[in-house]
Amino acid sequence: MNDKSGSINSVFWVSAVVITFLVLLGAMAPDLFASAATKAFNFTTYAFGWFYLISVLFFVLFCIFLAISKYGRLKLGNDEDKADYPFFTWIGMLFSAGFGIGLVFWGIAEPMSHYFTPPREGMDPLTAEAAREAMGYSFFHWGVSQWSVFTIVGLAMGYFQFRRRENGLISTTLTPLFSKKKDPVLLKKVIDILAVIATVMGVATSLGLGILQINGGLDAVFGIEQSTMTQILIIAVMTSLFLLSSSTGLDKGIKYLSNINLGLALALMIFVLVTGPTVFILNTFTLGIGDYISSFIKLSLRLTPYKGGTWIRDWTIFYWAWAIAWSPFVGAFIARVSRGRTIREFVVGVLIVPPLIALVWIAVFGGTALHFDLFGGTQIAEAVNNDVTSALFQTYNQLPFSFLVSVLSILLILTFLITSADSATYILGVMTANGTLNPPLFPRIVWGLLMGAIAAVLLLSSGLEGLQTASLVSALPFTIILIFMCISLLKMLRRETIPVRQKK
Repeated sequence: MNDKSGSINSVFWVSAVVITFLVLLGAMAPDLFASAATKAFNFTTYAFGWFYLISVLFFVLFCIFLAISKYGRLKLGNDEDKADYPFFTWIGMLFSAGFGIGLVFWGIAEPMSHYFTPPREGMDPLTAEAAREAMGYSFFHWGVSQWSVFTIVGLAMGYFQFRRRENGLISTTLTPLFSKKKDPVLLKKVIDILAVIATVMGVATSLGLGILQINGGLDAVFGIEQSTMTQILIIAVMTSLFLLSSSTGLDKGIKYLSNINLGLALALMIFVLVTGPTVFILNTFTLGIGDYISSFIKLSLRLTPYKGGTWIRDWTIFYWAWAIAWSPFVGAFIARVSRGRTIREFVVGVLIVPPLIALVWIAVFGGTALHFDLFGGTQIAEAVNNDVTSALFQTYNQLPFSFLVSVLSILLILTFLITSADSATYILGVMTANGTLNPPLFPRIVWGLLMGAIAAVLLLSSGLEGLQTASLVSALPFTIILIFMCISLLKMLRRETIPVRQKK
């Protein structure tokens, strides 16, 4: 097909070929592929860990600057445009796309992992001191730093797409930096192909991890043993559901699922808060917020050059690399659902609200698990250390109505996976159909089937970890792209006529 708007372009075919090659390599030689990917990722985090930390802190500060500056009054769209979605629905969409399965998976598993293996050398594990440090770092990893990356991409894409009437491609956000006489078409294609590959690989591995957690939940609740056949059946059901949702469009499937996700997540969180150690949770949240704010700069730039060790690389830099590799998908999606909002609304909504929900979630679920281990001797941390997918259900076993909330949690994980995959197929359709707002159904179906197939093949071949690591290698070039994106956006904002404040 030609490269007219709305048609499938060369980015689609090149990306599909490269992804297929990588998946086949990961399936046929999983150990070799994982080893090569790990070496590449370890090199980038060792040599450029400092660059990731400084860049992400810069993104946070840049977002704050835009929100409080005069540019905050500019709309992502025409000055008279209204927001496309109500606030609750909008937040639900941000929450589902940005966190998806990750928060449900790690909301208990991360603080319990840090509690079992403390972040700082010389700190005794399974102690009150380790528990406080565990919550502090969990808050930090799921806070504004991660979301600043999504905010940058979403803001740039929303601005160029809705205010400048450009297409919805990552490469388009860099156009102001290129010479008008010589458009670097090949470079733009490479950037867009890299975005597609990172999105497919990132979402496919998240689907695989989510499927493992669903299988773990089915084992814990119904006694359905964890097996390849069960996981393949889960993939088949999930793929069918998100393809069905994808065919209904953005304003039906994703919109309704996002509302269900947020509502169900809030209901589960309130249940655990009320039936769990309520006062301990509230105290943990308050202390955690204080530690987070007071230690933010220190944690943002923490490295251990004098002691060595890999903890920072294995956790903080891994998280930042994951967010950056995930940012083309999440940023493009939140841009698409944010038309009509001002830059200030966008930054506050994206940078503050989802992280705040995440911190409350971690305090409620992670705090509950810590309380049971500290004061009840339940050994949840040991169970998580042996099987990270068991974290949520091990904690539920200590609460009333554990069967019911476990079933609801399995449902929540499934709907999160469906929403993430549905959102990804939509954005991949946009990226591979020249940035049109209404991509044709064919590429969306192809990407959906491909992601389901990738998850199945890699679960069968134990190649999931290798593909996950390989997807993170793309974070290094994307960090550079994000920095140029900030420069490009600021360059265009300086040309804007700022709306005059309306007196009430």
